[in-house]
Amino acid sequence: MIEFHLNGRPQQVAADAHLSVLELLREQLLLTGTKEGCASGDCGACTVAVGEVGGDGQLRYHSANACIMPAHQLQGRHLVTVEGLADGDQLHPSQAAMVECHGSQCGFCTPGIVMSLFTLHEQQRQQPAPLSAERLEAALGGNLCRCTGYRPIRDAALAMNDMPGHQPHWLDAGSQELAECLATDVGGTSTSDQETFHQPRTLDQLVDLRSRYPDARLVAGGTDLWLEVTQQLADFSRVIDTTRVDELRHIQPGDDGQGREGWWIGAAVTYAQLEPLLEREYPTFAHLLHRLGSAQVRNRGTLGGNVANASPIGDTPPVLLALDARLRLVGPSGSRDIDAGDFFHAYKQTELAADECLQAIFIPSPTPERQLKVWKLSKRREDDISAVLGAFSWRVDNGLLRDVHLAFGGMAGIPARAAGAEAALEGQLPNAGAFSAARAALADDFSPMSDVRGSAEYRQHSAAALLERLRLLIANESIDTAKSTTSEEVMLHAYAH
Repeated sequence: MIEFHLNGRPQQVAADAHLSVLELLREQLLLTGTKEGCASGDCGACTVAVGEVGGDGQLRYHSANACIMPAHQLQGRHLVTVEGLADGDQLHPSQAAMVECHGSQCGFCTPGIVMSLFTLHEQQRQQPAPLSAERLEAALGGNLCRCTGYRPIRDAALAMNDMPGHQPHWLDAGSQELAECLATDVGGTSTSDQETFHQPRTLDQLVDLRSRYPDARLVAGGTDLWLEVTQQLADFSRVIDTTRVDELRHIQPGDDGQGREGWWIGAAVTYAQLEPLLEREYPTFAHLLHRLGSAQVRNRGTLGGNVANASPIGDTPPVLLALDARLRLVGPSGSRDIDAGDFFHAYKQTELAADECLQAIFIPSPTPERQLKVWKLSKRREDDISAVLGAFSWRVDNGLLRDVHLAFGGMAGIPARAAGAEAALEGQLPNAGAFSAARAALADDFSPMSDVRGSAEYRQHSAAALLERLRLLIANESIDTAKSTTSEEVMLHAYAH
């Protein structure tokens, strides 16, 4: 049973473990304004807004793809759909702006666009700030439109804050009452065998459930796992949700037990929550998040999920390998810390035992002498999976390369470092000869596969080209660091501005 609010009204519904928010809306609640386009979180036609109460007691909304969000994750949340914004002919400013600026033609994608604009409008209403081109593209980057063209949609986004419109009661006068109601949620903790979707609130509960049901699927953001439901028609018999486990939802400063200071990032921390830390400490890593997915994906997806999923083309694991990150695993016997490089064994096989979970990821504090570059190759500029991703970290000591870490995604069955290429560069001058030897060694480090994203030859050639790019970058910085403009470069910028 799921208890939540829908467009300001309380709801209580029964749902199977594998049910998505989109299916719940369209098939059980008969609210068909939310559309199904790709069923994979790429097009944004199914975008909804999800309201959660923060630590300050305020209700804030984020956009989400309903097609790949487990319905049970609505427990104690406020779900807003396009049906909930207007009152008859009285339109919300996001809707009125779309009408005024002619932002809709066939209308199929329009509900999702309106909901993305709604969340943007709410963010600006709560924290007024100029709407930059980058912020606008970030808000709308996950919404595709085949017929209108994006200029009128962009015009609507820029106009809606100055446009009068209807504010639903739950958004204005009743917002505090709704927030207080949601803040009292205590559901989801059942461990009964009759329940098939478990939502533990503490780490002890999670460990107990994982031990009792080792075959259950763990879900965090669902941005990859739920594709098995929508694309492969999987029927999950039992699911354990990690997103409400308090110990997994925080970023804590600390050390890794090996003398390095840094941050332990809970496995349920979303990309959106992680981004401010990375913007401050690792701008290159933060910039990669702009290429990782849309706002809808970053609002739901987690760093822990990207690691535990163990995809060879996941964007963040190569960066963690380049940074010498550590992982904390937890099970009935307690927790243990391992190097990120020891976590991935083979394709989709990891160090996790059947009764263990990923608890947190440690990222060390940056040092002035150590640099990080991340370059991603994909077919689309944003919201696309990598064909090849290279994450490179190194320092220069007396003109020589030291602590060279060259990590790749898309080059093997697991994200991995290029040991031979690293050895060819370690202790060498960063000249053409050393990098030529590194490229030759790289050919023996990996035997990439061919698939729809690129052939083995393309991947091998591209990885070697990224090493040459690294050589040119180091050479340029050594000539005149003041002229370097590549500190946040991740191949193509995610935004056009």
